[in-house]
Amino acid sequence: MSSEERRPPDMAEKGRRDGRPISLDRRLFMNFTAWEGPADAAADALAAAGIEGALYEDVSDPHGIGIIAMAEEPTVFVTTLRELFNADPFSAMVRKPEFDMLGRTYSIGYESDLEEVLFDRPRGRVLNPELTWAIWYPLQRSKSFYRLSEDRQREILGEHGTIGRRYGEAGLAADVRLACHGLDRDDNDFVIGLLGAELHPLSALVREMRATEQTSQYLDRLGPFFVGRVAWQSGSR
Repeated sequence: MSSEERRPPDMAEKGRRDGRPISLDRRLFMNFTAWEGPADAAADALAAAGIEGALYEDVSDPHGIGIIAMAEEPTVFVTTLRELFNADPFSAMVRKPEFDMLGRTYSIGYESDLEEVLFDRPRGRVLNPELTWAIWYPLQRSKSFYRLSEDRQREILGEHGTIGRRYGEAGLAADVRLACHGLDRDDNDFVIGLLGAELHPLSALVREMRATEQTSQYLDRLGPFFVGRVAWQSGSR
């Protein structure tokens, strides 16, 4: 066995600054849950517990809400958040497990500011009071995608990224991309949040993405889709 093979895995997120590699062994975790219950009571409980995140009213369910909670240390989800969800008012609500999502921020390898990419940008988008509409969903890539060369993968993802940047630069949509490999019970690979001031551009972005090579040929599954409007964000009360 070579020294390279014996070397322990490097868990840090990677980037590049001024032509030099940089790394940061930290990331932000996000946990999404959906419920049937009163939004005001849920928001008050989240605020009282000091949960960082947002609460959405479900556009498809007059009694539905969705909650995205954020923490750098995922233990928060099985301590503070777990205790909260087992107490009033959540103990009297009905959870909708089909919308359960858990993911982590990640770097691609060329970013020059890892704090911005892993923490400031996703946190700022979830908590931006102007981004009142949200679509959250998981996706599973086909296994054949991972057998492609890195150059071919970048080419395919580049088409997807160009469309997203066009919507972002126009102020029509902002995205939150989370990796969930091994964290998802249905074997999904990513959790995506599309956020915007209006709902229609988010729907139009999803439609335009359908024609990309990644979506049309290298995705096995999308959804379910949670569509909601912000009713509460941490720091807003």
